[in-house]
Amino acid sequence: MTKIRINLCASPRNISTALMYSFGNRTDMSIVDEPLYAYYLKNFDIDYHPGKNEILATMNNNAEVVIDEMVNKDFGTDYVFFKNMTHHYKGLTENQLEKMLSNTKNIVLVRNPYEMIRSFSKVIKNPTIDDLGINKQAKLVKYLHKLKTLACVIDSTTILKNPRKALRKICECCDIPFDKNMLNWKAGAKKEDGVWAKYWYKNVHQSTAFKPYIKSEEKIPPHLTKLYKECEKFYNEIKPYCLDIN
Repeated sequence: MTKIRINLCASPRNISTALMYSFGNRTDMSIVDEPLYAYYLKNFDIDYHPGKNEILATMNNNAEVVIDEMVNKDFGTDYVFFKNMTHHYKGLTENQLEKMLSNTKNIVLVRNPYEMIRSFSKVIKNPTIDDLGINKQAKLVKYLHKLKTLACVIDSTTILKNPRKALRKICECCDIPFDKNMLNWKAGAKKEDGVWAKYWYKNVHQSTAFKPYIKSEEKIPPHLTKLYKECEKFYNEIKPYCLDIN
């Protein structure tokens, strides 16, 4: 019987897939990749996401059904890890959101928006703040405090700088034991990957562990400077909640 359900609330281009692979390398953990993606694409006019038709054809797009499965399905392992993008929560009813988040231990994964925008724009040239979801993450952190189901907030840079220490702390926050197998995984695609992996997961498929953090000097496209300033405001709201593992 599944004892603990862990829900990652991530922004895009933010080592969320690497973190999924990390948890997935445990023998006591099941993995579900972005279960609400089809719901999101079905209900909002978003035609620029690569693989949209394939995603809609292969996933359940009924949020009520998806959330019920997240909360009630026995995955046959002690633990299950859901990798969710926070912007996929758009349009969920208050009851749906509460049902999902009150029955999971929630990790909010954030990233400096400058780095996130720089990476995201290489796949989608003109992202909006709703694509990035950092505005929703700021609201979500406060909402999860109210529900008392916020396991932790962590910046991806913190994980990359010290994976062992960060993962140990994340596990502690989620009330599960740390497993050293989380530090490495095999290169290549995984059976849990969503059908969108061929568009987004190329780099992580080449990895076998978290890559050391290296600050890039690459600039964001000039037309996205205004978006960055908008996102920075929400990032600064979230930062005081982030785990400090030093």
